[in-house]
Amino acid sequence: MPTHPSSHIQQAREELAGRLREIRKDAGISGRELAARCGWSESKSSRIENAKAPPSDADIKAWCRACAADDQVPDLIAANRQSADAHVQWRRLQRSGLRRLQESTGDLYQQTKAFRVYVSDVIPGFLQTPGYAAALLSSIADFRETPDDVSDAVAARMRRNAVLSNGARRFSFVLEESVLRYRPCSVETMAAQLGHLLGVMDLHNVAVGIVPFSTQWIMWPMPTFTIFDTTRVHADTLDAAVPLTQPTQVELYARAFDRLSQGAARGAAARSLIAGALASLN
Repeated sequence: MPTHPSSHIQQAREELAGRLREIRKDAGISGRELAARCGWSESKSSRIENAKAPPSDADIKAWCRACAADDQVPDLIAANRQSADAHVQWRRLQRSGLRRLQESTGDLYQQTKAFRVYVSDVIPGFLQTPGYAAALLSSIADFRETPDDVSDAVAARMRRNAVLSNGARRFSFVLEESVLRYRPCSVETMAAQLGHLLGVMDLHNVAVGIVPFSTQWIMWPMPTFTIFDTTRVHADTLDAAVPLTQPTQVELYARAFDRLSQGAARGAAARSLIAGALASLN
């Protein structure tokens, strides 16, 4: 398996290989003994341990069974799959721009009943106006040097965001106050965006909390992440929105979201922060 051009994805592959190697060592068996117990060649064990070949789900199950570590199978399989998902996403982004990236999450959005979203830098995609989204996606496309399909990507994002109007789904947002102040667009576009945010707060299935600058940290600001029900997290990095599906990872992000929520202003206090950001545009 060649080294992947995305350092994050390559790191995930190497971490999985390292975990499998540690499991074998903890069991006190050699690579040769592991291969014999699994019924494959010693070279296969070496390739997996050194991140030269990706293991299948069946390989991971056999490996853990041979090492009496069956309890680690769910996390390891999830780690293996999320690495593969990130690989596909990276390839799609580099090859065909941003529109397909927006569309790729459509099914996931339709299947999810509860969304928890934390952002520290920009208005979350769910709550963006077309103007704000166009400015932001244009900046991303320029930096990543992807094909210029921003108009199509914005339209795809707006179609995807229709899920927000489905009252059967619940959305909980926690925004750092910096989100209201950073300006990736014109004053007029930013004013419209903040006005839209105020309107969205009236929806019965949407909860918006804003962490004020003046609040003492309960937890430090983090990169953007979204939790889908209790099974999946998308965590933003510079090169991808990395899917995390290991149960321990999802639980960790859920705890982080709960802690970040504790410092958030809501209701009238949150609206006051938005009004202050609007006034500052003048």
